[in-house]
Amino acid sequence: MDAYLDIETTGLSPSSNRITVIGVALDRGRSLEHVQLYNETLHPDALLQALAGATRLYTYNGARFDLPFIAAALGVDVPKLVSHHDLMWDCHRKGLFGGLKAVEVTLGISREVLGVGGYEAVLLWQRYEQLGDEEALATLLAYNREDVGNLKELRRRLRAL
Repeated sequence: MDAYLDIETTGLSPSSNRITVIGVALDRGRSLEHVQLYNETLHPDALLQALAGATRLYTYNGARFDLPFIAAALGVDVPKLVSHHDLMWDCHRKGLFGGLKAVEVTLGISREVLGVGGYEAVLLWQRYEQLGDEEALATLLAYNREDVGNLKELRRRLRAL
Protein backbone atom coordinates (compact mmCIF):
# COMPACT_ATOMS: atom_id res chain seq x y z
CA MET A 1 0.00 0.00 0.00
CA ASP A 2 1.25 3.49 -0.86
CA ALA A 3 1.45 6.17 1.80
CA TYR A 4 2.10 9.91 1.69
CA LEU A 5 3.68 11.90 4.53
CA ASP A 6 4.23 15.54 5.47
CA ILE A 7 5.15 17.20 8.75
CA GLU A 8 4.58 20.61 10.30
CA THR A 9 7.15 22.00 12.71
CA THR A 10 7.91 25.03 14.85
CA GLY A 11 10.94 25.81 12.66
CA LEU A 12 13.57 24.35 10.38
CA SER A 13 16.07 22.84 12.83
CA PRO A 14 15.45 19.48 14.52
CA SER A 15 17.92 20.49 17.24
CA SER A 16 16.02 23.62 18.30
CA ASN A 17 12.48 23.10 16.97
CA ARG A 18 9.86 20.39 17.23
CA ILE A 19 7.28 18.60 15.15
CA THR A 20 3.72 19.83 15.65
CA VAL A 21 1.85 17.58 13.19
CA ILE A 22 2.67 14.47 11.21
CA GLY A 23 0.19 13.81 8.44
CA VAL A 24 -0.02 10.43 6.75
CA ALA A 25 -2.38 9.43 3.97
CA LEU A 26 -2.79 5.76 3.14
CA ASP A 27 -3.92 5.00 -0.39
CA ARG A 28 -6.88 2.64 -0.13
CA GLY A 29 -7.53 2.65 -3.88
CA ARG A 30 -10.51 4.90 -4.36
CA SER A 31 -9.88 6.90 -1.21
CA LEU A 32 -7.15 8.17 1.06
CA GLU A 33 -7.27 7.34 4.74
CA HIS A 34 -5.78 10.28 6.66
CA VAL A 35 -4.01 9.98 9.99
CA GLN A 36 -2.76 13.11 11.75
CA LEU A 37 -0.55 12.88 14.77
CA TYR A 38 -0.29 15.85 17.14
CA ASN A 39 -0.33 16.54 20.88
CA GLU A 40 -0.71 13.25 22.78
CA THR A 41 -0.80 11.12 19.61
CA LEU A 42 2.55 12.44 18.36
CA HIS A 43 4.83 9.63 19.51
CA PRO A 44 6.90 6.86 17.87
CA ASP A 45 4.38 4.04 18.40
CA ALA A 46 1.58 6.05 16.80
CA LEU A 47 3.77 6.80 13.77
CA LEU A 48 4.69 3.13 13.42
CA GLN A 49 1.01 2.22 13.62
CA ALA A 50 0.09 4.87 11.03
CA LEU A 51 2.68 3.46 8.60
CA ALA A 52 1.83 -0.20 9.25
CA GLY A 53 1.09 -1.95 5.97
CA ALA A 54 2.67 0.74 3.82
CA THR A 55 5.10 -0.60 1.23
CA ARG A 56 6.05 2.71 -0.39
CA LEU A 57 6.17 6.19 1.14
CA TYR A 58 6.03 9.43 -0.86
CA THR A 59 7.10 12.86 0.37
CA TYR A 60 8.14 16.22 -1.05
CA ASN A 61 11.63 17.12 0.18
CA GLY A 62 11.19 14.39 2.77
CA ALA A 63 14.70 13.01 2.31
CA ARG A 64 16.21 16.32 3.39
CA PHE A 65 13.61 17.59 5.85
CA ASP A 66 10.68 15.47 7.03
CA LEU A 67 12.39 12.12 7.55
CA PRO A 68 15.58 13.46 9.22
CA PHE A 69 13.38 15.63 11.45
CA ILE A 70 11.31 12.59 12.43
CA ALA A 71 14.46 10.57 13.10
CA ALA A 72 15.87 13.32 15.34
CA ALA A 73 12.62 14.05 17.17
CA LEU A 74 11.10 10.59 17.52
CA GLY A 75 14.00 8.22 16.93
CA VAL A 76 12.18 6.52 14.05
CA ASP A 77 14.23 5.82 10.91
CA VAL A 78 11.31 5.73 8.49
CA PRO A 79 13.28 4.66 5.37
CA LYS A 80 14.33 1.51 7.24
CA LEU A 81 10.64 0.66 7.68
CA VAL A 82 9.25 1.49 4.26
CA SER A 83 10.72 2.27 0.84
CA HIS A 84 10.84 6.05 0.37
CA HIS A 85 10.39 8.10 -2.81
CA ASP A 86 10.96 11.87 -2.70
CA LEU A 87 8.78 13.52 -5.35
CA MET A 88 10.87 16.70 -5.24
CA TRP A 89 13.57 14.98 -7.30
CA ASP A 90 11.01 13.96 -9.94
CA CYS A 91 9.95 17.61 -10.08
CA HIS A 92 13.54 18.77 -10.50
CA ARG A 93 14.09 16.31 -13.36
CA LYS A 94 11.09 17.90 -15.09
CA GLY A 95 12.29 21.46 -14.47
CA LEU A 96 9.86 22.13 -11.61
CA PHE A 97 11.58 23.92 -8.76
CA GLY A 98 10.49 25.51 -5.51
CA GLY A 99 8.40 24.28 -2.65
CA LEU A 100 5.36 22.06 -2.93
CA LYS A 101 2.95 25.01 -3.21
CA ALA A 102 4.94 26.56 -6.10
CA VAL A 103 4.94 23.24 -7.96
CA GLU A 104 1.21 22.83 -7.33
CA VAL A 105 0.55 26.26 -8.85
CA THR A 106 2.66 25.43 -11.92
CA LEU A 107 0.82 22.13 -12.42
CA GLY A 108 -2.63 23.55 -11.66
CA ILE A 109 -3.18 21.46 -8.52
CA SER A 110 -5.78 23.32 -6.49
CA ARG A 111 -6.07 23.96 -2.76
CA GLU A 112 -8.96 24.85 -0.53
CA VAL A 113 -6.78 26.21 2.30
CA LEU A 114 -5.33 29.37 0.77
CA GLY A 115 -2.76 31.75 2.17
CA VAL A 116 -1.04 29.18 4.37
CA GLY A 117 2.56 28.14 3.90
CA GLY A 118 5.29 26.91 6.20
CA TYR A 119 5.65 30.19 8.09
CA GLU A 120 1.90 30.57 8.57
CA ALA A 121 1.73 26.96 9.78
CA VAL A 122 4.16 27.87 12.57
CA LEU A 123 1.99 30.86 13.51
CA LEU A 124 -1.17 28.75 13.50
CA TRP A 125 0.43 26.29 15.91
CA GLN A 126 1.57 29.13 18.16
CA ARG A 127 -1.98 30.56 18.25
CA TYR A 128 -3.32 27.13 19.15
CA GLU A 129 -0.68 26.34 21.76
CA GLN A 130 -0.47 29.75 23.42
CA LEU A 131 -4.07 30.93 23.12
CA GLY A 132 -6.01 27.68 22.87
CA ASP A 133 -7.29 28.76 19.45
CA GLU A 134 -9.08 25.65 18.16
CA GLU A 135 -9.83 27.36 14.83
CA ALA A 136 -6.08 27.84 14.28
CA LEU A 137 -5.56 24.12 14.96
CA ALA A 138 -8.37 23.19 12.57
CA THR A 139 -6.81 25.35 9.84
CA LEU A 140 -3.37 23.84 10.45
CA LEU A 141 -4.77 20.30 10.27
CA ALA A 142 -6.71 21.11 7.08
CA TYR A 143 -3.54 22.59 5.56
CA ASN A 144 -1.51 19.50 6.48
CA ARG A 145 -4.23 17.20 5.15
CA GLU A 146 -4.13 19.03 1.82
CA ASP A 147 -0.33 18.83 1.71
CA VAL A 148 -0.48 15.08 2.16
CA GLY A 149 -3.41 14.52 -0.19
CA ASN A 150 -1.90 16.68 -2.92
CA LEU A 151 1.20 14.48 -2.90
CA LYS A 152 -0.87 11.72 -4.49
CA GLU A 153 -2.07 14.08 -7.23
CA LEU A 154 1.49 15.35 -7.73
CA ARG A 155 2.72 11.78 -8.08
CA ARG A 156 -0.01 11.05 -10.64
CA ARG A 157 0.82 14.13 -12.70
CA LEU A 158 4.52 13.35 -12.61
CA ARG A 159 3.83 9.72 -13.47
CA ALA A 160 6.26 8.82 -10.69
CA LEU A 161 6.66 5.20 -9.72
